[in-house]
Amino acid sequence: MKNFHQPGGTLTLSAPYDVTSGGGLKLGAIVGVATSDALSGEPVEVILEGVFELVKAPSQAWTVGAKVYWDDTNKQATTAATSNTLMGVAVQAVPGGAGDLLGLVRLNGSF
Repeated sequence: MKNFHQPGGTLTLSAPYDVTSGGGLKLGAIVGVATSDALSGEPVEVILEGVFELVKAPSQAWTVGAKVYWDDTNKQATTAATSNTLMGVAVQAVPGGAGDLLGLVRLNGSF
């Protein structure tokens, strides 16, 4: 096909702020995970599909299949929808104790 450009599971974007490898980021409606460190404005490869362990809102319980959003203000995953962007679903329950700071998220590939 002459019009096919790329598969789209990974995109090269300009980092919207300083990012670290494995950290989430949001650019418009695109939410993904950086494959490397990048300073704001630098190109960074962003993965849009797959399951990732991400920093989550502290003391927040997750259930399998719960919608997970990106909180761009606090740079963390959360189940709170208000003012946040849908990024995927939880694939592992998290009890929600004060020390439960990571959660497994299956990214939705951005809509």
